[in-house]
Amino acid sequence: MLQNMSTAFIRTLREDPADAEVPSHKLLVRAGYIRRTAPGIYTWLPLGLRTLRKIETVVREEMDAMGGQEVHFPALLPADPYKATNRWAEYGPTLFTLNDRKGGDYLLAPTHEEMFTLLVKDMYSSYKDLPLCLYQIQTKYRDEARPRAGLIRGREFVMKDSYSFDMDDDALEVSYRKHRDTYQRIFTRLGLDHVIVNAMAGAMGGSHSEEFLFPSPIGEDTFVKSDAGYAANAEAVTTVVPEPRDASNEPPMRLVDTPNTPTIDSLVALLNERYPREDGRDWEAADTLKHLVFALIHPDGERELLVVGIPGDRDADMKRLEASVAPCEVEMATDKDFETHPELIRGYIGTSAIGPNSPLRTIDENGEAIGSVRYLVDPRVVEGTSWVTGGDESLKHAIHVVMGRDFQVDGTIEAAEVREGDPAPDGSGPLHLARGIEIGHIFALGRKYAESLGLTVLDENGKSRVVTMGSYGVGVSRVMAALAEANHDDNGLCWPINVAPFHVQVLATGKKDDVFTAAQELSVLLDSMGIEVLYDDRRKVSAGVKFADSELLGVPFTVVVGRDFECDGTVEIRDRRSGERTIVPFEEASETVRDLVKNALSEVANR
Repeated sequence: MLQNMSTAFIRTLREDPADAEVPSHKLLVRAGYIRRTAPGIYTWLPLGLRTLRKIETVVREEMDAMGGQEVHFPALLPADPYKATNRWAEYGPTLFTLNDRKGGDYLLAPTHEEMFTLLVKDMYSSYKDLPLCLYQIQTKYRDEARPRAGLIRGREFVMKDSYSFDMDDDALEVSYRKHRDTYQRIFTRLGLDHVIVNAMAGAMGGSHSEEFLFPSPIGEDTFVKSDAGYAANAEAVTTVVPEPRDASNEPPMRLVDTPNTPTIDSLVALLNERYPREDGRDWEAADTLKHLVFALIHPDGERELLVVGIPGDRDADMKRLEASVAPCEVEMATDKDFETHPELIRGYIGTSAIGPNSPLRTIDENGEAIGSVRYLVDPRVVEGTSWVTGGDESLKHAIHVVMGRDFQVDGTIEAAEVREGDPAPDGSGPLHLARGIEIGHIFALGRKYAESLGLTVLDENGKSRVVTMGSYGVGVSRVMAALAEANHDDNGLCWPINVAPFHVQVLATGKKDDVFTAAQELSVLLDSMGIEVLYDDRRKVSAGVKFADSELLGVPFTVVVGRDFECDGTVEIRDRRSGERTIVPFEEASETVRDLVKNALSEVANR
């Protein structure tokens, strides 16, 4: 249906919104696609909803072609299924929870594994019913602590989630591969570059998972690739563990004075000045083992301190740390935490007061270690490696502190940053770092949810078998933000034609009636050809404003009916993406535009 700009619910902004940090957020608000309702929550306006629905159509078509069947669950759900799988606790404060008038526990669904599992349990009982794939496109809710970047990280978002149900792991692998291939087709049709990387399963669980990332400098995910093909989210990268060392010739541990050394660099400089190494080389930041103190907040609310030791030449990566201790939340230890543990000398924490090395540690009747703060180290801290650490006394450090000889640990943890040039875990060469926006995630769930909720079927021998599941998500609203990031310039959005809210925008520029009459006639004719048209029929708006709005909105083709039409009966056709401009007689305009739109749609369809 033809849409007139004068009656369209569209208001553009000339200035960026104060809370917008990234181009997609700025432009989607300025162009009138979305409006902020609350932090991380947005109202979809007509332009935004048209684009979102077109993205959904691509997703839906590919899911249907794969054999998926669409259902639709409520967003408001009872708590009991999530308690049965323990995710009511594991999600912690990320979960939006509420009570009904009778005091019953409910939640706004962050994802729907439990409900899909129970639905299939209710309706299927035989191996003959499998394999099965169900999906939905639904709004999800997560109470993000730091919502940002508009649609990229919100508290309410639209997601396609699908679930496969199979008899065994081999069949699950087939379903997993089908989804993987389908996702590649979806993102190819949308024109989104994407990288598939190994990922952490997190609270979802399962044996393995992969993310689909849109490479972007504003992305929140860091991923790595090697030249030989290894690819992973930085959270999922495992450190290449060095071989144990022979420390028989290492000097004995020694406590030294280290005043005025608030940083690793200042510590290294003082060591080289006052305490040169016996082997003649200089001390380096990589020789130091810095101890960072974190507080883990368990799903049940318990607060546990954790000391993490990482080489001093690296920083901690909070996302890697959070992934390693999930479902706990993580924050830096507070002054109160240190007051509770006076054995931790802030800035000079060594190895003697933590973990198995602490005289406070005892073993309780259940065989669990208690009394001292748990101590985990980077995997590079192997037997025989020698370090400089805090001296557990103010203004002192210990040198030649050897792992296995002078201290023990409770285990290792992946908490240090991954750096450019680090070796790939599979031996495929050095790693290269990039950033990306997560647009899809697939999980081989296995039997976690089926076992928790009792989803079984009878096999061909009449024996009860637990069903094997997979879970697969596409962030539909996040995909729209990624498309905006990939398709804009300094003047505004430049949508691909298959997701643009309209194919063509007709501008009537000038004041004479014959211009508006001709523009109206052309708009109606294009609409009759099945072309989606936005007609800027505003009488009291200048040509400059109309041109600026047109570029901001990002409609693929613009037809200008104005001065040229008055002079010689021609109109100008502008290609928003390429910038090309073509002058054609008014009588040829409809056919020319129709062919441009047809060719553009065909090109997209043949990707």
